[in-house]
Amino acid sequence: MAPDTLPPIAKREPHPTELHGKVLEDDYFWLRDKNSPEVIAYLNAENNYTTAWMAGTEDLQKSLYEEMLSHIKETDTSVPYRDGDWFYYTHTVQGLQYAIHCRRRAKPDSSYDPDAPEEVLLDVNQLAEGKPFLSLGAFSISPDGNLVAYTTDETGFRQYTLHVKDLQKGTLLPDTAERVGSLTWTPDGKMLLYSIEDEQTKRQYRVLRHTLGEPVESDVLVYEEQDERFNVGVGRTRDRKYLLIEAGSHTTTEYCCLEADAPTEEFRVVAERIPDQEYSLDHREGLFYLRVNDTGKNFRIVTAPVNDPGRESWTELLPEQPDVPLEDFEVFQNFAVASEKRGGLDRLRVYHFKQDMLQTDAQTVEFPEPAYSAGLSVNRQFDTPSFRYSYQSLVSPASIYEYNVAEAKSTLLKQQEVPGGFDRESYASERVWAIADDGARVPVSLVYKRDLFRKDSSNPLYVYGYGSYGYALPVGFSGSRLALLDRGFVMAYAHIRGGGDLGDTWHDAGKMMQKRNTFTDFIRAAEYLVGEGYGAQDKVVIEGGSAGGLLMGAVANMRPDLFRIVLSHVPFVDVMNTMLDASLPLTVAEYEEWGNPNEQPAFEYMLSYSPYDNLKRADYPATLVKTSLNDSQVMYWEPAKFVAKLRTLKTNQNVPLLLHINMDAGHGGASGRYDYLKEIALDYAFVLKELGLQ
Repeated sequence: MAPDTLPPIAKREPHPTELHGKVLEDDYFWLRDKNSPEVIAYLNAENNYTTAWMAGTEDLQKSLYEEMLSHIKETDTSVPYRDGDWFYYTHTVQGLQYAIHCRRRAKPDSSYDPDAPEEVLLDVNQLAEGKPFLSLGAFSISPDGNLVAYTTDETGFRQYTLHVKDLQKGTLLPDTAERVGSLTWTPDGKMLLYSIEDEQTKRQYRVLRHTLGEPVESDVLVYEEQDERFNVGVGRTRDRKYLLIEAGSHTTTEYCCLEADAPTEEFRVVAERIPDQEYSLDHREGLFYLRVNDTGKNFRIVTAPVNDPGRESWTELLPEQPDVPLEDFEVFQNFAVASEKRGGLDRLRVYHFKQDMLQTDAQTVEFPEPAYSAGLSVNRQFDTPSFRYSYQSLVSPASIYEYNVAEAKSTLLKQQEVPGGFDRESYASERVWAIADDGARVPVSLVYKRDLFRKDSSNPLYVYGYGSYGYALPVGFSGSRLALLDRGFVMAYAHIRGGGDLGDTWHDAGKMMQKRNTFTDFIRAAEYLVGEGYGAQDKVVIEGGSAGGLLMGAVANMRPDLFRIVLSHVPFVDVMNTMLDASLPLTVAEYEEWGNPNEQPAFEYMLSYSPYDNLKRADYPATLVKTSLNDSQVMYWEPAKFVAKLRTLKTNQNVPLLLHINMDAGHGGASGRYDYLKEIALDYAFVLKELGLQ
């Protein structure tokens, strides 16, 4: 039932844009003025309307929150990892929103000593005191272990400030800088290399060298990237012998290297950038090991001598595999680990070095479940007999394993404890394949509670999607998800094109002039699940965020009849206006993902699916749109404009259209772990209310 309060109606002010013979009407352009009291008043009115509509669900939200909290071990410790003479880990403490970063000194034999005195490096709860938002960005210990350099964002705008703390004295040094992204230490611990962003576009474009104790104004500019499509970052090889600068766009990369013990010398290019070629690298014994897609989308491994690393000096080590994308390749002193995808599922392959030659036969780390996520964990040591990897699935909590290379044996170090009566055997997961319009097989991962599941089209069905940037949708465990599974929901994760679930070719088939595949894949996945009896036709809930919010807007426009409820978080829905404004963060770089609308073919194609531009008079699903005032990636005005326009068009006014704005956060929502659970509780309460399952 609708509340007595009427929804806020935004005023309309014509703001036409003419391009390629067409006029884009943007009557809500005025909502872009974040400093306008009128804009803030409108956003507050939207929040008040959402609160009014959700009246009566307060107890349900509280119950959901407490239920989700019951599945979290509030006081816990992460698995300590070794870095030099220390083991590092984090604590979480009941009642505290943020992690506490700690360490203990290793034993003389380099093993972990649980009895060694604990040293608190950084208590993020103290940093966050009195602040509605706090995000910890970079975090790096100096080589001698005496200093920590870290960055913080206090607004959610992802604008980070550099701090350096003396761990022996517990005091902050005067060394600081603004708009810092990545950072790394020089071996002597006297200098920091760090990247900074352009203030307007938020593109990481410069690398500077800072000497501790010197004013930041005297920092030396080491590198500046002129191409607006590229962002830069700094790092170092695992053996710590080389400092690295990576310049990368969505399709092209270039690395520069420098001997770490000569940090004031000039960086030199490893392999000059070539359009549409990407590579990454590491170092071992005078050779660079490069993962590169120069001969195919699935990548191969080549080596290059450090004194002559250009393409003409490359030697192929592992060829590209036609059906097996090579996602990563990490080099250690005595072995290397390849992270691959086979059939869309993660696989680890371990290769041995013998007399400085990599043996091409490999050990395979196998995983038994039908849908899961696995990958290398934190491995800071170069010369080590083992490595760590993470594993989780839709029914198996997050776990850390140590793999002994000589014995080819995995040992479980820790599986996340899930209190509150969780029994893994009560839940089941599947992987099924939907058929796309053009015959492509689209994987979908499913999870449900065994005793509540009926394959008779009666269960409520919750489908999540993303499908952009080549991002492979992780298939992981969520304690919060149990709140819906225990109420009979079947939850599905659609690995649609535009994502990287089946490699770069899967990404390419859902971007630029093939972007509509992303949306039709999702629609076909939902239709398949309903048709196969996994869920009820009138109980289909869909969720997506950011570029996944674009997905939500597009499929709701294309098939509003198919979905009962839409949850759209920080949605990228104003595609045309955003991509025509080169002054906004991300726009120019994203031409390689969406297309450049200044070119007519791209303009017409993007206009065909842009959610804001394709809203129409129709009955729309019940919709909850969530955003944050300080979002630096998808500006708050995109979802605000979308909701304002849709209110004037949707024909079923008794069906809710809600906008919730977090006035103190950014793209990722609330920063505290308890606050974040409350945001999920609001989502779930909206769903349960609309389905009559309170």
